Amino acid sequence: MARMISEIKSEMTEAFIADATIIETYGLDESKTFDQQFSKVSLESIFFYIVAVSAWVLETLFDLHKAEVDETLETLMPHTARWYRNKAVAFQYGFDLLEDSDEFDNTGYTDEQVETAKIVKYSAVVESEVESRLIVKIATEAGSGELTPVTTEQFSAFIGYMAEVKDAGVRVTVINYLPDRLKLSLRIVRDPLVLDANGMHLINANYPVNEAIQTFMKELPFNGKLSLQSLVDKLQTADGVSDLSLDLARTAWIDADNYGDWSDINISTIPISGYFYVNLDNDTEPETLSDINYV
Repeated sequence: MARMISEIKSEMTEAFIADATIIETYGLDESKTFDQQFSKVSLESIFFYIVAVSAWVLETLFDLHKAEVDETLETLMPHTARWYRNKAVAFQYGFDLLEDSDEFDNTGYTDEQVETAKIVKYSAVVESEVESRLIVKIATEAGSGELTPVTTEQFSAFIGYMAEVKDAGVRVTVINYLPDRLKLSLRIVRDPLVLDANGMHLINANYPVNEAIQTFMKELPFNGKLSLQSLVDKLQTADGVSDLSLDLARTAWIDADNYGDWSDINISTIPISGYFYVNLDNDTEPETLSDINYV
């Protein structure tokens, strides 16, 4: 960014009056500034002003050139997956794009209204392994902070937005699914001085194993890899856990409108939807309820 003319002149005059030869030749007072010792209409001051203006013009031209190059590159170069991800989370529901632009028209709206309109809180972009296509996974947050799909109306608007901003010729598939289900089968060797037979803390009346699982899921990045070993490591830090065995881990994801069959997790997996739901205590959904036994 081009410096101000006064800033450029000041840098030159400071160097000028700090030079030992100049100080001796002009008989300058080192405790005073250039402006205190040279008149604004002096030849020295006029000379430095002319040079400062020349430098300012040159820097301004460099800025314009850089902007033109950036615009050209933006037009010609295909965008990265990171760019698509950033565009996904920048989506503003109910707002229109500026003409011939991938930026939204926020004229007349407050910062709070703009932030509220950004409904896509999580996104990940990956390339399809079987065809030339980008897969954009998205999710928003419910009032409780849990991840959830955007509504049908919001999804429709988002599809239209992606069609506007994507590169020509790039095929994009947007995934706005319910979370992948995660079902665990655990045997926990409990410390009887800390946990009761149901896994409840004898003093705090909480369930450390359940909380460790929930914390682990929250810490898992969106579209991040679920490592079974990392989950075991997390559980071993829970209060009252002396030892444990993760006997089984299964996952199921949305296929069309319904969840498909359960699949065993071998070492690790990445959620199709981008995130997981693990049922630890809701026995009204017995088919998804995880099995935690304390021994």
